[in-house]
Amino acid sequence: MNTSTYRICLIEDDLIMGEALSDRFQLEDYHCDWFKTGGEAIKALSLNHYHVVVCDIQLPDINGEELFKQLKASEVVLPHFIFTTGYGTIDRAVRLLKLGAQDYLTKPLDIHALLKSIRTLCSRTVCNVTRDTMLGVSSAMRNIEALLPRIAQNATSVLITGESGVGKERLARALRSRYDPAGKFPFVTVNCGALTETLLEAELFGHVKGSFTGAIRDKPGLFELANGGTLFLDEVGEMSPAMQVKLLRAIQERQIVRVGGDKPIKVDIKLVCATHQDLKLMVEQGKFREDLYYRIHVIHLLIPPLRERKEDILWLTERLLEDWNTANADARTLTSDAEQAILNYPWPGNVRELKHLLERACILSQQTQLSAELLFGDAPSAPQEHSTSVESLSAYIQACERKYIENCLRINEGHIAETAASLGISRKNLWEKMKKLGL
Repeated sequence: MNTSTYRICLIEDDLIMGEALSDRFQLEDYHCDWFKTGGEAIKALSLNHYHVVVCDIQLPDINGEELFKQLKASEVVLPHFIFTTGYGTIDRAVRLLKLGAQDYLTKPLDIHALLKSIRTLCSRTVCNVTRDTMLGVSSAMRNIEALLPRIAQNATSVLITGESGVGKERLARALRSRYDPAGKFPFVTVNCGALTETLLEAELFGHVKGSFTGAIRDKPGLFELANGGTLFLDEVGEMSPAMQVKLLRAIQERQIVRVGGDKPIKVDIKLVCATHQDLKLMVEQGKFREDLYYRIHVIHLLIPPLRERKEDILWLTERLLEDWNTANADARTLTSDAEQAILNYPWPGNVRELKHLLERACILSQQTQLSAELLFGDAPSAPQEHSTSVESLSAYIQACERKYIENCLRINEGHIAETAASLGISRKNLWEKMKKLGL
């Protein structure tokens, strides 16, 4: 086991014991964060991902058992918990194990027993979660992340939904990393809304030479290219009724026929679909096939919009700025006013809008610190505290969305296809939004 990829949260107020355990964990090549109070640990557990927590029962500010109960009540996805104490009783041990703790050790600690328990618990982790694979620090994203190992154990279809820009493809890639931690098998993606029906069919299923004008040679489709791996169909709700029938047949029979061909080709894929649309409503309206809906809707993962998971906003901002600072010599940070403005903004374009805004500000800024004025310019100001009605919030979000789309249109010189691609939506969806927003 490569222990260097595993993180341990040590909660121990005894300085001698804490230093000894911390040093030993480091020698064993674990990454260890040591906290001397329960309050510090609770904050760290809400912001970071750990694989195992080693927690003393007697802490200066809170009982370890109460700390555990508080964390469970907060619906934070918890790591494996090992409790240690010099005042062990059978009743307490049973109570903690019933609450969900994995182990309970009494002091003086048998370090070999502790390390064996840690190794066992770490080995249960299907995929190492690192900074690059974490989905977020909010309870919503951590709950989704906690489901991925269980989903990966079954080759079933997964449907990811959420507004445009929330990170559906990132979640699909995170799921793929659980299917295939070593990255040995292909991960193939296609935006179904970006292609016409004819092009999409040829793209998905391939074609044979001479099947249409320009088909100068045989070409495998994405189903074939994804064989053995994962096929990610983004904006599956944009498919025409005819393409829905062909996709359903391919999923049911686990084989495809190239355009212009007659030879069935077997494929073995894990299918992940995504859409910003309400497919259930589309089924009721007759716009999406009910049988296909149930085929791709075996597991449903809903990503909330960024404005509903504010804990992720500054965490994502920090990650994006770290990426910029790593790639560029001129490092960038945020002023306190900019941080507050970022938290107050409703992000109609979600994570994609946040990324574009920070990238633009980093390029244009001549200062190391990014101000709120540089970030938002003449974007709508944050709503006042007394403006709490649903109508006013809806109007505010609509105004921000209008401003965002206007800016993207200006950057892409009014080209609809390029603007839709930069927004991560189909041309049809962009036209609908522009009509709705009076653009």
